[in-house]
Amino acid sequence: MTPELRAALRANADAHRDAQCEGRAEPDPKPVVKFFNPAGGATWLATELDADGDTLFGLADLGFGQPELGSFSLSELAGVRLPFGLGIERDLLFETPFSLSVWAAWSRRAGSILWAERLLHRATREGGPTPDDGGPEDRDPEIPTADPGGG
Repeated sequence: MTPELRAALRANADAHRDAQCEGRAEPDPKPVVKFFNPAGGATWLATELDADGDTLFGLADLGFGQPELGSFSLSELAGVRLPFGLGIERDLLFETPFSLSVWAAWSRRAGSILWAERLLHRATREGGPTPDDGGPEDRDPEIPTADPGGG
């Protein structure tokens, strides 16, 4: 992970801590980095990095249809060994205008971060949602409620 990504993740963690200490509303930052399993559906979006330099906070989707907010370990992700010598990778092109809460809402409704990503890209091209939207609209019948893998 680049020093710039680490700095952005640390800045988000500091802003979160400061808001809690001062009794202000907690910030809702955009995910800074995306990690994924190139041999499966697991995906992680991180917004914060603790002072220990290892504990990330964000949205984790292990591919079972239930993305969750929580903490995960950078060193554990780096230590995963997959078939054919693969490991967990960082999406080098990942950028998003959407906050973590938008990602969480869309991912939970769609059943995965991967489906939510497709839906957000498609919806953005079609004129919605905006980065301020809290989640997929109930009137959209094309938003899947199950994993795209047919599970």
